[in-house]
Amino acid sequence: CRQARIMYSMTERRALQRDALREVANIGAGHAATALSQLVNRRIMISVPEVNITRLEEVPEILGSADEVVAAVLMHMMGDLTGRTLVLFPEPCARTLCDILLRRPPGTTTAFSEMEQSGLKEVGNILSSAYMNALSDFMGMMLVPSVPSLSIDMMGAVLTSIYMNFGYDRDYVFCVETQFLFEDPGLRLRGHFLLLPDLASLRAIFDAIRLG
Repeated sequence: CRQARIMYSMTERRALQRDALREVANIGAGHAATALSQLVNRRIMISVPEVNITRLEEVPEILGSADEVVAAVLMHMMGDLTGRTLVLFPEPCARTLCDILLRRPPGTTTAFSEMEQSGLKEVGNILSSAYMNALSDFMGMMLVPSVPSLSIDMMGAVLTSIYMNFGYDRDYVFCVETQFLFEDPGLRLRGHFLLLPDLASLRAIFDAIRLG
């Protein structure tokens, strides 16, 4: 009975953490949608984000197949909180996004040259900065993003590289699923935003939502 109460308490706490972070993500998504709309000069909406709190090695179970090729935009988070952010787009979504950014007919982008890579970095920068600004406002702390870098590879390889370079003392990752909605009913793009805080920053985030 006691063990059941402990398990219920942990489940309840995790749900409350998700609710608080979902509200932060929702604000960030709104800012990102505004900035992206201005960038491409067309209306873009972002659906209410789905937030998961999970261990880094369990992320592939949430995102899909480890063999899926993705465009990954990595940024360092500096300031009062430290860590990394990662924006992931499945390759077909990344190609469609490049068509929209470069105002091309659908299906034009077949490779990621310097121009396409620059556009994807800009989108990753907008998304990461919007979510970081929302978290910064929520916590009353200063967060500074680094210059973005881009990798196009299988998701498993991207996450393995992050895991090996990031270290083993980072317990949890915040994973935000992001759906981009356009005026065209059939056009919907999927992406994920991952926040990988350092251990001290992770504790600070949980403390800020009064559940740490």
